[in-house]
Amino acid sequence: MRSPTLLLAVALGVLLTVAPSVLPVVAAASAAAAPGSCRSPADPGPVIPQISWHQRWLAPERSWPVTDGSGVRVAVIDSGVDDDHPQLSGQVAVGADLTGVEASGTVDCASHGTAVASLIAATRVDGVGFHGIAPGVTIVPIRVTERIQARQDSSASPADRLAEAIDLAVASDAKVINMSLIMYRADPAVRAAVERAVRADVVLVAAAGNSHQQGASPDPTPYPAAFDGVIGVGAIDENGVRLADSQVGDYVDLVAPGGAVVAATRVSGHQVVAGTSYAAPVVSATAALLRAAEPDLSAADVARRLTATADPAPGGRSAGYGHGVVNPYRAVTERLTAGEPVAAPALPTVAPDAAAAQRAARWQRLTRTAVTVAAGTALLILLVAVTVAALPGGRRRRWQPTRRMVDRSGAASQGGTRTDPQEAYFVVPGPAGR
Repeated sequence: MRSPTLLLAVALGVLLTVAPSVLPVVAAASAAAAPGSCRSPADPGPVIPQISWHQRWLAPERSWPVTDGSGVRVAVIDSGVDDDHPQLSGQVAVGADLTGVEASGTVDCASHGTAVASLIAATRVDGVGFHGIAPGVTIVPIRVTERIQARQDSSASPADRLAEAIDLAVASDAKVINMSLIMYRADPAVRAAVERAVRADVVLVAAAGNSHQQGASPDPTPYPAAFDGVIGVGAIDENGVRLADSQVGDYVDLVAPGGAVVAATRVSGHQVVAGTSYAAPVVSATAALLRAAEPDLSAADVARRLTATADPAPGGRSAGYGHGVVNPYRAVTERLTAGEPVAAPALPTVAPDAAAAQRAARWQRLTRTAVTVAAGTALLILLVAVTVAALPGGRRRRWQPTRRMVDRSGAASQGGTRTDPQEAYFVVPGPAGR
């Protein structure tokens, strides 16, 4: 049995990632809750009809003609998932509650797990713009905490509980595991559970945490995001900028919308939330779409596809943005190849044909001659046409120019006109004796 002083509490996303605007609601619901008493809260939260910005950004419905995730089970290791929410009804399996309080994972006193699951699998309903990225998947809820903070629970240690939850998710045939929770110690039991899940070919996705240090100190390393085989996810806002609290490190593989996004609350309402807890399920949902579209892909292949098809962040891969922003449509529709580039075959060598070259030259000369003859013929026809048109007038004048009756002095006779110097040739001499 581990000493409690050696175990660090799992920092659930409600403590680390809930937007300030919803903290009072969540805290009030949790503080008043006793075991089993949070099933029917007095205020389930308002319904938000507007479309969340992250849906316009990702446009997940473009992927649905290919797949909506049907047939894939996604485990959500969190605070439970409310299966009575109208947008999650029929989408949630029984799951399990490792806190020992409930009989299944379908009770959520904190609304955190329900929000995470809704970003993955919420279906469309009339009058509501919000829906999940992969509404065809089945959510497997595994409840590891009852309240906002794991340390409020008095049963088994959070680290042992998380390791058991990962094993249970694998045993439940989940193809993707979402972990919107962190701890800042590389617990051996959790590491071993992650390694078993990797060997079982499960895609593991975890939040990168919201403890970014604004000074020169490096951010604390978040687990399980920093374990090998786990996709670590940071969060961006609607401008594509990393959230100020989203952690920075080589454990960030991707970023996804997580700033002021709409998500479901338990029972029936919605809330606006922020943090890496809500960016991770966007990546988990995209992984589920890919596993449904191409079931023969391994978990490692899925991870490679997600990073290769991400919309790159400015400047390429970085500790804050990883490979870039996850893109569900590109992940589902683009294909990768691990093979070497295939060289195009060499063009065949063609031996010169002297006779053909002579024929081509002769044909060019003939063509030029034909063009010249055609142009000359056209000009000749034009001249003939002009001549024919002038024949009637010429005949009436007997082919003689008009005479000007001008005396020797150059004065025009009655009825005549003065002759221009150019007409001197046509001057007719006057009568004799003048």
